[in-house]
Amino acid sequence: MWKFHLCIITSFLFLPASFAEVIQNTETTNEFSSISRLQSLKNIQENPHQTAPFVHELNNRFHVRSLFVESQTLPIIDIQLTFNAGSARDSEIGTNLYGLSNMAAQLMDEGTTNYTAQEIISTFESVGAKFSVAAYRDMFIIKLRTLSDPEKLQPAVAMMLEVLNHSTFKTPSIDLMLSNTAVGQKQLKENPDRMKNIVFYRTLYGKHPYAEPVTGTQASIKRITPENLIEFRKRFLVRNNLNIAITGQLNPKDALKLSEKIAKQLPEGSKAKPLPTPIMRTDFNIRHIPYASSQAHIVMGEIGTTREDPDYLALQVANRIFGTGGFNSILNQELRVKRGLTYGAYSNFNFMQAAGPFSLGYSTEQENLSESIQIAHQALVNFIHTSIDEQQLEQAKLGMIRAFPTHYSSNATINAQLGAMGFYHLPADYLNRYSEKLNELTTIQVQNAIRKHLHPDRLTLVIFSKNLDKSTLEHILQENLNTSKKLATPKTTLPKMGEQYHPPKEEAPLPDSSLYDMPASISSNDLWSPDAYTKVDLPYLE
Repeated sequence: MWKFHLCIITSFLFLPASFAEVIQNTETTNEFSSISRLQSLKNIQENPHQTAPFVHELNNRFHVRSLFVESQTLPIIDIQLTFNAGSARDSEIGTNLYGLSNMAAQLMDEGTTNYTAQEIISTFESVGAKFSVAAYRDMFIIKLRTLSDPEKLQPAVAMMLEVLNHSTFKTPSIDLMLSNTAVGQKQLKENPDRMKNIVFYRTLYGKHPYAEPVTGTQASIKRITPENLIEFRKRFLVRNNLNIAITGQLNPKDALKLSEKIAKQLPEGSKAKPLPTPIMRTDFNIRHIPYASSQAHIVMGEIGTTREDPDYLALQVANRIFGTGGFNSILNQELRVKRGLTYGAYSNFNFMQAAGPFSLGYSTEQENLSESIQIAHQALVNFIHTSIDEQQLEQAKLGMIRAFPTHYSSNATINAQLGAMGFYHLPADYLNRYSEKLNELTTIQVQNAIRKHLHPDRLTLVIFSKNLDKSTLEHILQENLNTSKKLATPKTTLPKMGEQYHPPKEEAPLPDSSLYDMPASISSNDLWSPDAYTKVDLPYLE
């Protein structure tokens, strides 16, 4: 699926982190469309000073937060309904029902009390509409893209509400979904990068709702019944647990009417309760998964902070300097450029409703495993204890400002931003004030945020490799903590920049990816049973 050409790796590893779990995914497996691709705003990546769109805060009389951006360029409208109903809510319906929200998303358009799945498809296609549903750890998202002509808009919205309110989740649909999960089992076992992320979340979060994969496990999804799915909808897919985002060819008055029409036709319900606070570790936790390969796959990190943390922007800047600023980032300079220990490394803060993870990860040859971990960890220790200079700060700011217009370069990306802004309680002027807030940051603020939220003595490490001496590794990590020291002069040579990577024949690994809340799709996500380890401690899916 992935080719390890250098340019592909870099384009994937260094994506901006903000709102990543919704911005990256604009299409799911449940889309129906007779419009292959409609974009309403011109590409504005070349102009870093492009003005962000004005966001209207609509005064919805049902007290549902509704954000709107007017765009008259093309006759289309994007609607996003974002519910506080992601996979973190699965166990609130019943014990060990991991994957419940994802199953609801996958099966929602499989039929209602009034329409078959084919009739639903035909209705959307007949008016040129695109409909999709997706579940994430925090969010449950319904998207509709339709033409602005009332004769097209009204039936599309009506069918969206029909599907939302009256989907039946029949047993045959559940059985078909269960049978389809077997397709990805072999692929998962052959992709340690995907497995390590599952193990990382579980090891880091323990019994917290974030611990389990969005798609659930082979054991848990077999427990899910139509009654569970209907109960999930009744409890969480309700008016008081919703925010609405609208972008397109409407005026604010008509957008308000549309938002109120949607809100009115949903049951009132109640807001979801706050998620529990994850328990932070106070020491190292090393988890080794024996894996027969010439490549070792490493992820290390800790529980970070929430999206609403005042340090959010400072940590984004810090992370760009340390691990997402391309080959100029500290982590890539130390691991890749100076020593050639990997073809790409990343670090990432995943800011979520409850505290999301900070992580860094990469792959390396087995013989370089200990050295690479020592270098990566020492780089983090040094980063925390060494002051950031003005040049580093300004370069990071400039890169972020230049990249920011991609967050509102089309109706789809604008509406995804609005949905995330509504969900995480961000002000309506967030997009317009982003550059201003970024430019106000000082080196002291960034350094204080780093030292508050990064703890190199509390890391969880998940390592897929042939072998590992845990006691030796822990000694290396403890030695790194003793003092901030200059990293040793590299002994290896720099790989040629034009060189193409050929992975070992016995595996087909994906590139290391930052731990974004990825799209909930059986075909592209990780499913494995809750107690599943073979004698060599490898996850399996039976």
